[in-house]
Amino acid sequence: MAVLPIQTGTDNPLLRRKTAKAPKVTKAILKLLKDMRETLKKEEGAGLAAPQVGQSLAICLALIDGKVTALINPEILRSGKDADTQEEGCLSLPGLTVAVTRPTDITVRYLDESGREQERCFRDFDARVVQHEMDHLVGRLLTDYVMPPSPASPAAKFVPPLPPPAAS
Repeated sequence: MAVLPIQTGTDNPLLRRKTAKAPKVTKAILKLLKDMRETLKKEEGAGLAAPQVGQSLAICLALIDGKVTALINPEILRSGKDADTQEEGCLSLPGLTVAVTRPTDITVRYLDESGREQERCFRDFDARVVQHEMDHLVGRLLTDYVMPPSPASPAAKFVPPLPPPAAS
């Protein structure tokens, strides 16, 4: 196992591109997941996406019910109507937290590490972590959620706000 370097910065091209789907679960993908787990453990994060370790693949790890869960080629099938705003941080944007409003429950289809299709409903913190990691898979960062900050806001001094992601 290896601890992988974390990609950082709002202008990092690896963090800004849409990822490619993993065609199938291979030995190389299983090794990447193992290394990502080791990296996540060292960084003490709640999730990690492949682009954050330099791989442009639709793969992420999320802490679900206290267990690190791999989601390969995840797709949100349904988002609930209720939403909640919470502060989020990101391993790729150290020292920055942003208030992000997200649905409190989502249903996601993904492949597990055995290559089997799964469909699960995630709620509250679990839903937030999965959505945050899935944002990385389409090149979206926390700063994309920032409205123009007030002059007193730490975000105003840290990074200028970016335009919202383009509609697909």
